[in-house]
Amino acid sequence: MTDVIDGQTQSTDSVLRQLEGGVLTITLNRPEAANALRPDDRNELIRLFEEAGGDPDVRVVVLRANGRHFCAGADVLRVAGDRATKVKRVTGAMYTIMTGAQRLIASVLDCPKPVVSVVQGAAAGIGAHLAYASDLVVVSENAYFAESFVKRGLVVDGGGAYLLPRRIGMQRAKEMVFFGEKLSARDALDLGLVNRVVPVEELDSTTEEFTSRLAVAPTSSIALTKRLFNDSPDVDRTQSFVAEAMAQEIQGYSQDSKEGVQAFVEKRDADYVGW
Repeated sequence: MTDVIDGQTQSTDSVLRQLEGGVLTITLNRPEAANALRPDDRNELIRLFEEAGGDPDVRVVVLRANGRHFCAGADVLRVAGDRATKVKRVTGAMYTIMTGAQRLIASVLDCPKPVVSVVQGAAAGIGAHLAYASDLVVVSENAYFAESFVKRGLVVDGGGAYLLPRRIGMQRAKEMVFFGEKLSARDALDLGLVNRVVPVEELDSTTEEFTSRLAVAPTSSIALTKRLFNDSPDVDRTQSFVAEAMAQEIQGYSQDSKEGVQAFVEKRDADYVGW
């Protein structure tokens, strides 16, 4: 059972959920900790993204955060505390990463609904990777992205080695990760990592511009297109062409496909239902 707090449907204390008008808003709510993710927070995000994929009432997902920062990454202080107190490890680090941080990023990439991330302040580590995995990214002028793993003697995780070279190119990705330097909002825009850079006071209105259009769009069409685009860097031309043709045939049986064609013939706006 969930509670409603300040207009938000509460999923947990640190992760809020609200569904309105086809827009599912997931809000990170640990501003005192720069929204660093603990294992329970991460698992709740995975659950929400996976549930959104199968919920016909959800047409678009927005991921945002309360406070000055988007997400400072994993809660390193929590991890360090666990090690200091010698908490028993049931599984190895490899299994933990694969079923934790990597599964979280996969839940965003594989969510058939379009995902919009709204970033202010810091997006570091897994927080940055959440944005990289999203379909559209709106950031404030004071936002920045950081790969801080090297500064802690760690290897990049949470899908970073997969996502970053594909988003900004191999050479720039290596430079960013090897030195742990910040990437400003403007540089991120120049590299094609984000869609919009706006003043903080315009974050909500710019996000609304995207979500209001996506909430009435042909959701199944976007889902199939998202899958084709996300898979394209990893398949050859033959595979991509076959998948594209298959997706076109599948979508041809949808209600929205029929409505879109009929609306075009009748010279009117289409009324899409999302399937």
